[in-house]
Amino acid sequence: MNPREAITRQVHALLERESRINLHRHPISISNAGGVVVLQGEVADVAAKKRALELAASVAGVDGVVDRLRVEPGEQRGDGAIRDSLVRMLLQQPEFRNCTIRSLTNQRTESHRTGDAESVGELQISVTDGVIVLEGHLISQSHKRFAGVLAWWTPGRRDVVNSLQVMPPYEDRDDEVAEVLGLVLEADPLLRAERIRPRCEGRAVILEGSVQTEPQKRRAELDAWSLFGVDRVINRLQVTG
Repeated sequence: MNPREAITRQVHALLERESRINLHRHPISISNAGGVVVLQGEVADVAAKKRALELAASVAGVDGVVDRLRVEPGEQRGDGAIRDSLVRMLLQQPEFRNCTIRSLTNQRTESHRTGDAESVGELQISVTDGVIVLEGHLISQSHKRFAGVLAWWTPGRRDVVNSLQVMPPYEDRDDEVAEVLGLVLEADPLLRAERIRPRCEGRAVILEGSVQTEPQKRRAELDAWSLFGVDRVINRLQVTG
């Protein structure tokens, strides 16, 4: 077996063993050349997407991974409807009350809100084939992560590319990840955040506490996976009914 074929087989084996990935329902095409693996296909959710990319990168001999994975949308919607839904969510969130928000459509920029001198930043949204791209700059990693989660919550989205810059730049911290996840859980209408205790250790999020149902447990985990920069989620939530 040549090295190229060996890498492909190793990646496939890892994906097949991962519980969050179902290759029978959501096949993933794997190709590689020169140590760069390309993953292409549609997966069930953001957790499956992140795990697939991480597992592919862990194989010996892999120097890079090209992400062409898309996430199955809960409903089929056009790019304009996806963009408008995200804009509405951003406008409703207190964290973005003083943020300049714009959207890009067919090379035309539309302004939805303009911040003042104390603005938390500038955020531009574009959507192409269900893929949301966030660009601009915000004042904190927390704002960047919260914007990304709202994008993942948007009905019809197939992927989120969070290219927001943090200005001025500063060192990312675990406690800030846990703090923004707490805000995300509070903003999620499907959850009771007061029963969930999130913490973060080295880009790994740990969820402890309780929820009423299995879907809520799964929802809290997906909220954590939706955070930019989170590489692992350990779900210790208890279902208490």
